[in-house]
Amino acid sequence: MDDVLTGQPEAIRTAVFLAIFAVMAGWEGIAPLRRSPLSKRIRWSNNLALLLTGNLLLKLLVPVTATGFAALAEARGWGLLGQVNWPGWLELALAFTMLDLAIYAQHRLFHVVPLLWRVHRVHHADTAFDVTTALRFHPLEIALSMAIKLAMIALIGASAEAVLLFEIVLNGAAMFNHGNVTLPPWLERGLRRVIVTPDMHRIHHSTLMDEANSNYGFNLSCWDRLFASYTAAPSRPQDSMPIGLDQFRNPREACIDRLLLQPFTRSSSVSK
Repeated sequence: MDDVLTGQPEAIRTAVFLAIFAVMAGWEGIAPLRRSPLSKRIRWSNNLALLLTGNLLLKLLVPVTATGFAALAEARGWGLLGQVNWPGWLELALAFTMLDLAIYAQHRLFHVVPLLWRVHRVHHADTAFDVTTALRFHPLEIALSMAIKLAMIALIGASAEAVLLFEIVLNGAAMFNHGNVTLPPWLERGLRRVIVTPDMHRIHHSTLMDEANSNYGFNLSCWDRLFASYTAAPSRPQDSMPIGLDQFRNPREACIDRLLLQPFTRSSSVSK
């Protein structure tokens, strides 16, 4: 993997991202599980515009990528993993697992802390659920998430290889588990033992508070079971359960200007 990193890791990550996005979008087009209350043109254009705005702000605020920062941290011997000469495969596995746990913990934190929830609720306000929901995060949340990620990289001592692999897998997993698709029951049950599936994560976007405050994982499904935040099935059918936040159901709320202003508008209860 070192040879890969001597090239352009961001270009690799972007190429994989686009490939997975195309696969999920095609799958949704062929066999969608749910009907969207808004047209795909409106939702997709504004969700993608929010993503581009966030990435632009991030580039202006943070002049280093996660993989670049990991390479710097590794060179300076920062972090827990840098204190022991681990076998390469074990160090990669430990770093990946700890980063995934950090994402789970961050997600729960954004539901618990009122100020963080105001930012994160932009993601939950989507009244539909598809691959673009995975990309719908307020620029402030993207910036905060990067700051947390860099801190965790320095604390863990994750290598650039581990960070690149983690970001590729996490991005792909998020688009997969936000997909407007379903799997055969036997396959869904098997996959859910290891990774978060669309049927598992869709519960997290329910309008019911008990369901929304569960299934926080984005990649590995074990964390919700270990930390008692797992809900196996929603109380209503997956293809018709209400999604989103009731206070943002006006179609106007899906536009980019409202999405950017949403954290600063009227409050809602923490975690819906």
